[in-house]
Amino acid sequence: MMSLARTLINLRGPLRSASQAGCKRTIIRSQRWQHTIPQATTCNWQLLDDCFELSYGGLVMHFDYVWLRDHCRSASCYNSKTNQRNLDTASVDLTIRPAKTRVDEENLFLTWPDGHVTRYGLSWLVENSYEGQKRGAVQPRLLWNSEIYTKAKVPSASWEKFMSCDDELKKFLRNFLLYGIAFVEDVPATLEATETATQRVSLIRETMYGRMWNFTSDFSRGDTAYTKLALDRHTDTSYFQEPCGIQVFHCLRHEGTGGRTLLVDGFYAADKVLQQSPEEFELLSRIPIKHEYIESVGHHRNHMIGIGPVLNVYPWNNEVYMIRYNNYDRAVINTVPHDVVQRWYMAHRQLTAELRRPENELWVKLKPGKVLFIDNWRVLHGRESFTGLRQLCGCYLTRDDVLNTARALGLQA
Repeated sequence: MMSLARTLINLRGPLRSASQAGCKRTIIRSQRWQHTIPQATTCNWQLLDDCFELSYGGLVMHFDYVWLRDHCRSASCYNSKTNQRNLDTASVDLTIRPAKTRVDEENLFLTWPDGHVTRYGLSWLVENSYEGQKRGAVQPRLLWNSEIYTKAKVPSASWEKFMSCDDELKKFLRNFLLYGIAFVEDVPATLEATETATQRVSLIRETMYGRMWNFTSDFSRGDTAYTKLALDRHTDTSYFQEPCGIQVFHCLRHEGTGGRTLLVDGFYAADKVLQQSPEEFELLSRIPIKHEYIESVGHHRNHMIGIGPVLNVYPWNNEVYMIRYNNYDRAVINTVPHDVVQRWYMAHRQLTAELRRPENELWVKLKPGKVLFIDNWRVLHGRESFTGLRQLCGCYLTRDDVLNTARALGLQA
């Protein structure tokens, strides 16, 4: 599955209204009744006992009648200026049915028992139906291994244009959304400039590590990251109930050898498990486990616990939206019954094997001026061991605000 971009649907066609087609209205209380609009792009609809069935744009959709009344976009039901609902949903009769129904080339009209008329664009119904969501993706993406990413020749953003030009920012965010990583080049090698670059994208998320962090291998915190040891692939802050969404790295200087950064697309690996072993994928997306961070170094006293499955998916389409994978911080497994533990280990082993395949590893040498943004809900990172003085700075960003910036620039996020 190279791309989970939302399916583009042809929403318009040479339709004729029900009246133009000469359809008769027939009401049968216990059975179906239907109007059909012929032509190449057909629109068929039926009032069923429990829902309204609509076939349009190659999609068969079902809408509960309460849903159709609740989502009315008329001025009395919905404030188009604030994009907020005016209708009191609790006041809608749960057994409501439309008194009249009509479809023309582009719209569905429903007249309710009190005389209120609701109009829906057929294209809006396709986009917002459960069936439409099920066959699409919430966020477009390109799954990658090292070869795929390298061949794509994804450009880095230029510092000056990135800071002054919205088109450059939009290109940067488009690449970030598609691949889960993106770079900004020629950034001044200072903490202050790195902070400025991150604020162009989002708000900085302050954690127990501070707002902006600047560290070396001095073991000043109770974490392996503050050493010169190699780090296997992992996601950060798996011990938070909501792991940090975006991570930023900038190597300000390195006087020594080694220290390359490892990047692995966790969604690519998860998709391989889904294709090969759906049962194991389901187990990883259903069984919650704990991750834990215990720190007692200097003045730092922290005990964090995060609980959730390794793979978080949208249940309507199995789209993975977060991977929580950190073997360093995984706590005692006491949320899984004994007769499931062995199966969970097998599923976890298969995902680990995919994540550790050499062809899935992208190695990057960070250097002064090259700022790396990582989607911490998707891309795992690690590093090889190193010698000498290596100074990094960076921070975490609030995920909602990154996506908000992207949407404000017209991107699907």
